[in-house]
Amino acid sequence: MRRITIPAVMVAIGMVMAACGASVPSGALTSLGDGEGELNLIIWDGYAERGEVDAAYDWVTGFEDETGCKVNATPMSDSADGVQLLQSGQYDGGSFSGDATVRLMAAGDVAPVNVDLVPNYADVFDGLKLKEHNSLDGVPYGIPHGRGPNLLMWNTDVVTTDPTSWDPIWEGGSDYQGKLSIYDSSIFIADAALHLMTKNADLGITNPYQLNDEQFAAAIDLLEQQRDNGAVYWSLLTDQVQSFQAGDTVVGTTWPYQVSLLADSPVKATLPLEGTTGWSDTWMIASNAAHPNCMYRWMNHIISPEANAQATVWFGEAAVTEKACEAAEAISPGHCKAQHASDEAYWDKIWYWTTPQGDCNDDKDATTCKDQDDWTSAWTTLRGT
Repeated sequence: MRRITIPAVMVAIGMVMAACGASVPSGALTSLGDGEGELNLIIWDGYAERGEVDAAYDWVTGFEDETGCKVNATPMSDSADGVQLLQSGQYDGGSFSGDATVRLMAAGDVAPVNVDLVPNYADVFDGLKLKEHNSLDGVPYGIPHGRGPNLLMWNTDVVTTDPTSWDPIWEGGSDYQGKLSIYDSSIFIADAALHLMTKNADLGITNPYQLNDEQFAAAIDLLEQQRDNGAVYWSLLTDQVQSFQAGDTVVGTTWPYQVSLLADSPVKATLPLEGTTGWSDTWMIASNAAHPNCMYRWMNHIISPEANAQATVWFGEAAVTEKACEAAEAISPGHCKAQHASDEAYWDKIWYWTTPQGDCNDDKDATTCKDQDDWTSAWTTLRGT
């Protein structure tokens, strides 16, 4: 259902093995050398904490002390921003969602990963390995970080009846004129399409990332109605937190991390009955990384039990190994059960962010869908930016 079509040339490249060993993909690091002393990362905000927000959450300082690799982290506003940052050539790698990873692999911007140099990879849940958003034809191109759903959040002082659907930000948006909190990214078009899968079955949408002209037009129409109801768009999560704290917004789409940061505010969140979009994030190394040895050390560190437990509890997402789940019990008892860390049936209900493609990923030559450029252009027009 979520197949991704990759240019044949990239598949071929991914299958070529280096002369030094059949298990090492061509283009991957063949052996681990000394750290270069520095590491430049692109991150989702909250993915590289050093105790500055909460002293109890620091998985960067210990890494720097142990490896000598100084971490410089640049937060991205959305996946398009992350892709542009990596393509600047100034970064060794970063944490990317599926709507970035597919683009980066296809363009050759990231290198395959020699998982033999990442010992903790052996412990990663099988449900996260060699997926379409982190591999090409069986060759790993990244290390899983964590996964989670996009949620509906509301101010309980204003929205007094707990919603069970996404209606409050769509058809019910006029009830919260000017106070709708909406993610500012073209990938949010998929959220409109997902809602229409339930509300307008006649459109025939079967995948919110694969939309033909009619389906795409219906999603944009729904988004325009939302905009006209006074949507307040956020790209940095701190902007959303501040707007909820100030009462400037009262209902919207969010991540578990913001819910955690707003623990002292009158807010609640839920995964609506229609299902939701979500993410499965991957650490990837740039194909021209200036500090590859430090990057490999980071990729191994971030899925160590202690680091992954801290990182996923902090962000409110599912850990990627059973050992990390065990470590998380000391930080937040019941965390992995609450986040469905090893419950693959739960994740089958989440539509992970991915890159919209013109061939609809269905191998039907007569069928065309709106691709990433179409989505970006439509969002720019919608936003008037």
